[in-house]
Amino acid sequence: MSEKIKELLGEEAEVLLAEKRYEVISRILPKVLKGKKPLTRSDLLDKAFLNKYLGIPVFLALWWALFRFTFDVSAPLSDLIDMVFGRLGEIASMSIQNEQLASFVADGLIGGLGSVLVFIPPIFFLFFGLAILEDSGYLARAAFVVDRVMYKLGLHGKSFIPMLLGFGCNIPGIMATRTIDKEEDRILTILVNPLMSCSARLPVYVFIGGAVLGGYAAAGVYSMYILGIVLAVLMALLFRRIIPYFKGKPSAFILELPMYAMPTLRSTLAHMWERGVLFLKKAGTIILLATVVIWALSAYPWGAVHSGDEPLIEASYVGFLGHAIEPIFRPLGFDWRATVALFFGFVAKEIVVDTFGVLGLGGAEELQQVFNPVTGLAFMAFTLIYIPCLATIGVIYRETNSWKWTVFTVVYGVVLAYFVAFLIVGIGGMLGY
Repeated sequence: MSEKIKELLGEEAEVLLAEKRYEVISRILPKVLKGKKPLTRSDLLDKAFLNKYLGIPVFLALWWALFRFTFDVSAPLSDLIDMVFGRLGEIASMSIQNEQLASFVADGLIGGLGSVLVFIPPIFFLFFGLAILEDSGYLARAAFVVDRVMYKLGLHGKSFIPMLLGFGCNIPGIMATRTIDKEEDRILTILVNPLMSCSARLPVYVFIGGAVLGGYAAAGVYSMYILGIVLAVLMALLFRRIIPYFKGKPSAFILELPMYAMPTLRSTLAHMWERGVLFLKKAGTIILLATVVIWALSAYPWGAVHSGDEPLIEASYVGFLGHAIEPIFRPLGFDWRATVALFFGFVAKEIVVDTFGVLGLGGAEELQQVFNPVTGLAFMAFTLIYIPCLATIGVIYRETNSWKWTVFTVVYGVVLAYFVAFLIVGIGGMLGY
């Protein structure tokens, strides 16, 4: 019956029923309420934010403004942190007599960890902007606006909230799928949630984009978030079509819109700190441990690496690993250093930047020897799509209670990442880059 209704009227039955209910309500209200209800500021804002034609462009414009704000405002603070850690590395190199200890402190701890901590400002400013949108009541409207599009493409309207949380971290985003009643809709949302660009990927975008994209760096970062959303929707549509378990339409979506409110500075800062402090904790534990491991692998065997005036990292254990897996990524234009960074990035995406720092590629000039604008954009896309971090993989297994879906998520992510990166490089080649 629903298929016949869609064929005759060009719309889903559930959507039509919801619209007709509100039409009936709007006709009854004037008869039972005395006087004419004046238009409030909230009503006027909703006429723009919830408009069928303006809603999506407004959402994209606000998202673009958020990333311009994040990138532009945080840049001076990131440069300051970079300068401080660079100076600390120089002091450590000159002050410590033992050559191996000096290398460990300057190149390992200060160089590696410092290359990650420079991204504290953009991450905190991103969460600051998201807190403003959330506390103002707009994010609920965004969910309402995209529901119609998501429903047609096979995703439940409630999937938007877990996917939105995925921009901060995929782990709470996946856990938030518990609010979705239908099991098939919940599993499908879990499978595509890792394509949402979490805050751990932001340092990679800013690091690579700022080095090789020049004035288009902010646009490059923005494009990764849009690419994640587009891929999530396309993969959901594909899974609906080819995997029997997901056959059928998602269930209807009911959402209560909160009143608009003026965000307070105290509340906004509290939300920013609550989410941003997770990055600081990770930097002090997982990333610090990874820094030590990567430094050791890049510094030893000591005699082979430090046989001349300049360290020969290619002779290290990291160099051996990188050259072993480089042929797989050579069609994408990635050299052994880029492949090593991706290899360690499966633990946590911030470690991609950390690895570059330990390998002596912490500046724009060094990175431009590894990437051009096209391969840099392809590397950013690969980082977005491929294996989620270990903690996310663990949560996927816990929430699905299935190794089948967990392994499927990892495998399709790697294949999709390679395909998209190869496509970017191929199109860039045809355009002459």
